[in-house]
Parts: sequence; C-alpha cells; structure tokens
Amino acid sequence: MVKRKLSNQFLGNFLVMFLLTIMATVFAFVLLSLSSGLISDSLVKNRFTASSIIREDYRQIDASAVVESGGGVQVVDKEYRVVYSEGLDTIGKDELSTGEFTAFLTESRSRPYHYDILYQPEGEFWLIVTFPTSIRIDFAVVYNKEAYSGDMTRSGLVISAVVLIYLSILALLTFIYSRITAAGITIPLKKLCDGTKLLREGDYSARVDLRLKNEFAELQDTFNDMAARIEREVSLRKKSEEDRRRLILDISHDLKNPMSSIQGYAELLLDKRDMTEREKGEYIEIILNNSKRSNKLLNELFELSQMDSPEFTLRSERTDLCEYLRQTFGEIIPQLERAGFGYEFDIPEESVYAMLDKDRFGRIIQNLVNNAIRYNPQGTTVAVNLLVHDDKAVIDISDDGIGIPAHIAQDIFKPFVRADDSRNSGTGGSGLGLSIAKKIAEAHGGDLTLLPNVDKGSTFRITIPTV
Repeated sequence: MVKRKLSNQFLGNFLVMFLLTIMATVFAFVLLSLSSGLISDSLVKNRFTASSIIREDYRQIDASAVVESGGGVQVVDKEYRVVYSEGLDTIGKDELSTGEFTAFLTESRSRPYHYDILYQPEGEFWLIVTFPTSIRIDFAVVYNKEAYSGDMTRSGLVISAVVLIYLSILALLTFIYSRITAAGITIPLKKLCDGTKLLREGDYSARVDLRLKNEFAELQDTFNDMAARIEREVSLRKKSEEDRRRLILDISHDLKNPMSSIQGYAELLLDKRDMTEREKGEYIEIILNNSKRSNKLLNELFELSQMDSPEFTLRSERTDLCEYLRQTFGEIIPQLERAGFGYEFDIPEESVYAMLDKDRFGRIIQNLVNNAIRYNPQGTTVAVNLLVHDDKAVIDISDDGIGIPAHIAQDIFKPFVRADDSRNSGTGGSGLGLSIAKKIAEAHGGDLTLLPNVDKGSTFRITIPTV
C-alpha cells in the first residue's frame, strides 16, 4: 500500500483552499465590475442618453439638462475636431488625431465616467454624452471625486455588499477547510481511543480499521499488531495456566498411587508379626518397584523442567546420521526380537551429517521404540526410514500396530498424555517421554511430529538440519 504523509494531505487541502480563495476573489471583482456598470447606468436618466438629445444638426442639440445634472456634451466631426462642447469635458482638446480619438474611445471603459457615444451619419459627427461615476472597476478601482454624494453613498453600499459577500464566502471556505482538516485527525484519533478503551476493558480482539494511507495507517498497523500480540499473550498465558494446573493434578495423581503403595506395604511390614520370609520379600519388591517408579517420574519431571530453562544446552558434535542410526538400532534389535516384533530399516549407504547430542538424541529413538513395544501386540513391525529433503534429515519411525486414537493424537506431546487413554500406569509409562523427546528434537533445531494415520499403526517423524 502506497502511503501519503499527513503533511502532504494538509498541503493538498491548503492548495484547494487557496484556489477556491482566488476564485472567490475573481468572482468578487467581476461582481464589483458588474455593479459599477449598473451604478454608471443608473446615473444617466433615459432623457440624458445620446439618442434622446441627438439631432441631425448638432447646433440644435439642447445640452442644458445634461449640464445641470453634472454631465457634459461634446460633438466631434469627421475630421475629429470638437465642434461643440457644453459642461463636463473629458476630451481636453479641440482637435484630435485619428489615433487619439481611437485611444479615447478605447480608454473610455477604464475611466471613472459614463460615456454614451452615438454616431450621426447624416451630420457625420459623433455625439458624446459624459457623466462622472463614483467608481469604475475593471480589475482596478478608479475613484472620481466629481461624482455627487448620493452616487458615492450608493457606490459605497454596493462595495460594502460585495465585500460582505466575499468575506462570507471566505468564512464558509475556511469553515469547510477546518472541518475537513480536523476530521482527518479527530476521527482516526477517536477510533484509536475507542480501540484502546476496549483493550483496557479486556476486549483483546479489538482492532482498528481507519482506511487511511498516511501516518495514521502506520499507527493503525502498530495498534492492531500490539492488540494481536496482547491477545496472543493472554491466550498463551491462560493456556499455560491451564497446563500448569493440569500438570500439578497429573503429578499428584501419578505420585499418589506409588507413594500410597509404599506407605501401605511399609506399614504391613511393621505391623504384621507372623509374616513369612516369602511375604516380606514380595512386600519389599513392591515397595522397591514403586520407589523406582516414583524416582523415574521425578527424574523425568526434573529433565523436562531443565529443558525449559534458558541455561539448557546440548553437547552436540558433527555426526554421520546414517552410521549413528545403524549402530543405535543394532543395539535395539535384540529388544524388538524379545518382544516378538519385526523390523525394517531403510537407511542410505552414503553419509548424512548433522550436529547431534548423541545421548539425548538416542532418548528420542529409544522412547519411540519403547512406546511401540509397550502399546502394540506381538507381530507388529517397526520400520525406520531416513531421507534428506531441503537440507533437513527426515527420520520416520513407524509401526503397523493398533494406532493412536484421534482424540489423543492431537495432545500426544503434552505431559502425562498416554497412548492407552488411561490414567493407569500399569504399562510402565510416565506420560512424559514424548514431551521430553519433542523438546530434545526442538533443541537440535528440528521437530518431532505425529503424522496423520492413513491406514493403521502410527508414524513419528523426526526432522533435524543437516550440516
């Protein structure tokens, strides 16, 4: 989106206002010019027009009424000589050249006088009737002190009216400009304030749409981004709090059973006097197994919390991943055979290198194999496949067993989630193994995911960057 500066927007508004002001000024001058013509015309009565007093013989012209009204009458013959003159004389000469007379006719429009000029073809002369006007405007104001006071008053009223109209237009334009300019600032600010109030009141879904392309658009984007981050952080905080509560409940549940068992059998050992050596051995074995189980759970909890610490680091080294997998699964094969499981390996002969913490990465593989053995029947086949795609090593560890229920699959990497969909730990699992395995994969710059169940069984995919 192309953004305009707010200053450019104001400049544009100002230019529009400036042009409108110029147009209003021109309109005022045109109006004054038209008014001046009306004033001039009103000063000359119908009986004082050239046509009303002209005669074939200029000597028969009666100019007395014109002279008494403050005007003048001149007659110019075909030789441009002033042959008759009474009253006001604006020609100022008795004889004119062709150019001077032409200039007089042309310049008469810009003089502060009203001229009524008529040509008499029979007598071959021009009759010029002249009256002073109080004002004459042709984009310049010309004042005539010879005009009557009544004319001056009338002219002043006309000028005042035109000026009032002009100022009213300017005031209206200024008001419109200020409203438009102010709206360009106040409306976006109000929307931003409303959005801020909603955030303050806890509505983190609030967003602002200003539909602008200036600095306010950047402010809008910043606000919306901030609101989105707050909403996301609040959501994560709520989820984290829920996970924490669930984790505490799960830890309490998983520790309660072995600790109760330890306590119960320990009390039996103390209270039962006629206990046989065989019974004592069984009770001690139960106590030991439950102690091991509790200790394993606590160790895995400690390891899980350690991985969430900023100080957690790997002891990585450049490793041939293909050779590493062959060695690791070579050690696991006897375990698979004892469990009655089949196995298939598809590992390339050529080397594929990655930065590995061998011990911790082995935890991922061992956990996935143990889960496959723990939750699937005998005869299940475990398959391992390695390929390289987009500078990443992809390791698929799959089985053709019973699979993982869909409602569990979506939460399989959360702590204390078990594939057997029960809180019964008779299978021996703590429910933390996959959580730890995923964090180890992420610490290697990769990931551990569960692929969608296409047919049967399950497939876990490990991805790590190659080097």
